[in-house]
Order: sequence, then structure tokens, then C-alpha cells
Amino acid sequence: MGKRGNSIIKGLEISEIITMLNKAYADEWLAYYQYFIESKIIKGIMKDAAIVELTQHAADELRHATMVADRIIQLGGTPLTHPQAWFTHANCAYEEPKDFDVVAILNDAIKGEQCAISVYSKLADMTKDKDIITYNMVSSILADEVEHEEDLQALHDDIADFITDLKKCVQ
Repeated sequence: MGKRGNSIIKGLEISEIITMLNKAYADEWLAYYQYFIESKIIKGIMKDAAIVELTQHAADELRHATMVADRIIQLGGTPLTHPQAWFTHANCAYEEPKDFDVVAILNDAIKGEQCAISVYSKLADMTKDKDIITYNMVSSILADEVEHEEDLQALHDDIADFITDLKKCVQ
């Protein structure tokens, strides 16, 4: 823990920041695994395009987990050290995929991104003008999560439009 680095934090308890970051850290690991497993089990129309998105998003979530862990350590904390803790500390629940259809998988992924956007938006509000280092990191992650939601929603909409058009052609 750098004393001078932590001295620039104003109006926030460092322990509160660490607690919130550990919750986000748990979210990132669960999101990583969710994307990873979904990319392996997904079925249906345009699944190859979905696999590309899910695989890229998994890599991004792992990168986010690394960023968050590094910041927790900079602040003098310890990232959650056991995977079981991810389930009890996470803001966003892990949704076990039960329906492997591409549309169902995309719906779950979009829901997860929307939760992540809420979490990082709250963290940004909390740290703005108080902890510039955490704020900048959180803002960067938030931008990624917004992009993820947009990518997934666009793919979902493309599939829905394709199905609608196909139904018209078949009738």
C-alpha cells in the first residue's frame, strides 16, 4: 500500500472502496466464467457470431478482474481469495445456463451486462472527485460494459429480425 498514493483519496474510507471493489471483482470472475461456458455450449442460428462475441467478452472480463485486483492491492486490501466467496460477495448473480439456445444465452448475457453497468456506474458516482485512480479505472471498465451490452443487443436484434423475416418467407 502506497501511503502517498492513498493520501489523495478524499471523503471516502479506503476500506469501503476495497469492499465495493471486491464485489466487482467477484462479478468479473463470474461473468468471465459465464461467457466462457456459454461460448462452449451455445446452439442455434448464428451461433458462430455469438461465440466470437462471448469469447471476446470473456477475455475482457478477465482483464477487468485483473485491473480490479491490482487496484485492491494498491489500496492495501486483498482480493477475494476463494471462488466460493464470489457467490456471496457478487452484486450480479451467476445465472447457470439452462437453455443453450443462442437467443436465451444472449438474453442472459445482456442481463449480466446491464447489472455490470449499474455496478460500475455506482462505483463511478462513489469515487468521482474523491479517488481519481479508482474513478478512472471504473470509468474505463464501465465503457467496456456499455459496449458489451450494445454488441450483444445488436446481435440479438439481428437474430430476431432474421427469424421474423424467415417466418414471413415461409408463410
